[in-house]
Amino acid sequence: MTDEGIYVYGIVRAGHPLPPALGGVGDPPGTVGRVEEGRLAAVVSQAPPRLRARRRDLLAHQELLLALAEDGPVLPMRFGMVAPDESVIRRQLSEAEDRQLAALEGVAGRVEINVKALPADEALPALVKGDATIRGLREAARRRPSYEANVRLGEAVATALARRAAEAGRDIVRELSSSAHAVCAGPQVTGCQVNVSFLVDRGEGAGFVAAAERLARERADRVVLRVAGPLPCYSFLEPLPSAAPLGA
Repeated sequence: MTDEGIYVYGIVRAGHPLPPALGGVGDPPGTVGRVEEGRLAAVVSQAPPRLRARRRDLLAHQELLLALAEDGPVLPMRFGMVAPDESVIRRQLSEAEDRQLAALEGVAGRVEINVKALPADEALPALVKGDATIRGLREAARRRPSYEANVRLGEAVATALARRAAEAGRDIVRELSSSAHAVCAGPQVTGCQVNVSFLVDRGEGAGFVAAAERLARERADRVVLRVAGPLPCYSFLEPLPSAAPLGA
């Protein structure tokens, strides 16, 4: 489409409608179209020169994916996916057609909710009260103040807070998992003890978020929960093992 290549937002079934009022990444926003091959299509626009992860472009990418998902399932691409030309896109659609159709079936009518668990800042009083080791280190630092004593205390506190947050986060994940079609562990994030995404029915997304926030409130002395969603189904691009066979 341009010398910069073709920007790819996601994969849909052939004939999937395009949101009429949304443009793509770039300034001015790119014109969104489809590259169709067989039963699949890639949603694309011209790739802007010097593409970077600007906030406006990140939002444009995600808003387009969410709008597309209102009319049917989408396999979203991460921000920044650029193909050199249409022939590459068509070849990839053709070679993976059955697998991608099965993956589309698995995310149909569903959204992704991401949950991250972090140590609670206000958890220190409860930690000191319930952990004899921390109490001992704190008293030792008070009796004989030193840099080494403060370091030992700080490290012990940080480790204990992280452990408590991880335990609470795993408890929350276990309780939420029964309401999800699939669960996917995310990459490690600095300062985050648990990073998990859930695949849930679109109509149950608000209730799922409310349940996660309720579980977090019950464990507020140990964990802070960051809940994001509904999101495009980034973590569930492969066919789900439990998904019904195509055409069943």
